Amino acid sequence: MAKPQDFNTHVTPTWCPGCGNFGLWQGFKESLSELGLEPHQIAMVFDIGCCGNGVNWHNLYGFHSLHGRTVPVAEAIKMANHNLKVIAASGDGGGYGEGGNHFLHGCRMNFDITLLIHNNQIYGLTTGQASPTTDTGMETKTTPSGQLEQPFHPLQVAIPQGASFVARTFAGDIKHCKEIFKQAIEHKGFSLVDVLQPCITWNKVNTFQWYKERIYKLEDENWNTKDKDAALIKAGEWGEKIPIGVLYVGDQSSYESQLPQIKDKSLVEQGVTSGDISEFLEEFK
Repeated sequence: MAKPQDFNTHVTPTWCPGCGNFGLWQGFKESLSELGLEPHQIAMVFDIGCCGNGVNWHNLYGFHSLHGRTVPVAEAIKMANHNLKVIAASGDGGGYGEGGNHFLHGCRMNFDITLLIHNNQIYGLTTGQASPTTDTGMETKTTPSGQLEQPFHPLQVAIPQGASFVARTFAGDIKHCKEIFKQAIEHKGFSLVDVLQPCITWNKVNTFQWYKERIYKLEDENWNTKDKDAALIKAGEWGEKIPIGVLYVGDQSSYESQLPQIKDKSLVEQGVTSGDISEFLEEFK
């Protein structure tokens, strides 16, 4: 069985010392190991941004996509090979901003992929601009007088939009990250895990300490993950109290398991056959 360190490459991470991404990364590697997965059984699509650099130090099948385009690439990989565990990694900017349309329809289509959002409520790699999840009033490079817009609430969007696994965890709690990641990866459908991931360089408000004073675990309250209406309300809880854990688990069948052309055999299992396309080419002469 692969150990957590087996998912490392020889490349040293370039994240800032103390970055929340380190806890997320460790919890992720431990989840893969405890699930009994090997590097060749996982395909991971990386966004642009601080999380996107991780393609260099994750030892698995990696694809560095365009900004905000991790979800459609991950969906394509899953259609091609059902046997792979397919994971998309994005920041709150790429996942909810540039890729907001893909996020919406990814939830709706319910592909069997896992979307991990490194949510630091800021654009980190481009040095501190406001992102979709930046709290109202926060001063950033692009909002020197304070953020005017209301923040995007991803969990409240994902639940009614059709995502069949919706959860949140905190990068400062590696054990909790690991357990949530394991459940998300094993779930057969679209799994969203919104990871509260402090940026120690550009976000001086939503710090590790700030979160520790506010978060509480749903599993400590015997939360019913099947109650969709209650989950939708709970997903909007933000500020003095912030819930982490699995908010909602649906029972929908994944998209690729219902598509007639590939539900029994994915594309890689069907092989490639040659055909005569001369008649088709005639249309373009």
